[in-house]
Amino acid sequence: MRIRIVHDTVYTYEQPARGLIQILRLTPRDHDGQHVREWRIEPSVNGRLTAREDGFGNLVHWFTADDPTDALTVRVTGEIETFETSGIVRGAVERLPDLFYLRDTPLTEASPELKTFADKVAGGGERDILSVLHRLVAAVHEAVTFEPGPSSASTTAALSFEAGKGVCQDLTHIFLVAARHLQIPSRYVSGYFRRDDGGDDQKAGHAWAEALVPDLGWVGFDPAHGFSATEAHVRVAVGLDYLGAAPIRGSRMGGGTETLDVALRVEQVQSPSQARGQQSQSQG
Repeated sequence: MRIRIVHDTVYTYEQPARGLIQILRLTPRDHDGQHVREWRIEPSVNGRLTAREDGFGNLVHWFTADDPTDALTVRVTGEIETFETSGIVRGAVERLPDLFYLRDTPLTEASPELKTFADKVAGGGERDILSVLHRLVAAVHEAVTFEPGPSSASTTAALSFEAGKGVCQDLTHIFLVAARHLQIPSRYVSGYFRRDDGGDDQKAGHAWAEALVPDLGWVGFDPAHGFSATEAHVRVAVGLDYLGAAPIRGSRMGGGTETLDVALRVEQVQSPSQARGQQSQSQG
């Protein structure tokens, strides 16, 4: 599948913000399931854009604005070719040992209720890791209502589970807590999802999880949709939780009240060979 992405993150400030720095985890890398054909990051104000790699192996850009500004738009445009791998992630950059992904974070601490939930899922059928994970992604999807919309970086998995609803990052955190409680290394993934309902225009990126399966390696699971990752998923960054893989995090001095708006378009586009094939059929 060839996927075209146009992603605008728009910040407006009550008054000019000084010392504006943005950390951008917005650039995907190649692996067996995806090939980056083109990718570009364009801030709307003058400044320095420096690329580096973080400890998880993510490509990170640091943007520092040259002058105070009352508005900033970070535009990402790109095209990715994805391949169906049944959710298995091979050929990705790995910088940390697998067992690192058993670590809890403040956002993914296990409550007694979540531990009970995980144990119940694990005991509900075949005990091999892959079967447990398939039951877990389905169970999280069933137990917690996916409600697309604004999210809070401070909402914990325990609070989301208690509320019984959340955005994709909340359902992913719940999956991570349960998997780690069962001693399955797992990590947070941020990226994009090509919807098949005609909804190309979206209000936010997407999040899902990857868990380590013996003899298979890392496998993607999307609790917001209740199934494994597919060729419709564009993988961008990984971390222990949302904060480690957040698309944009930043700091500034002054500026007053900040307003954030996101415009995102994720659409499937034809490859040149597909277009030629359709043209030949129409001519025939």
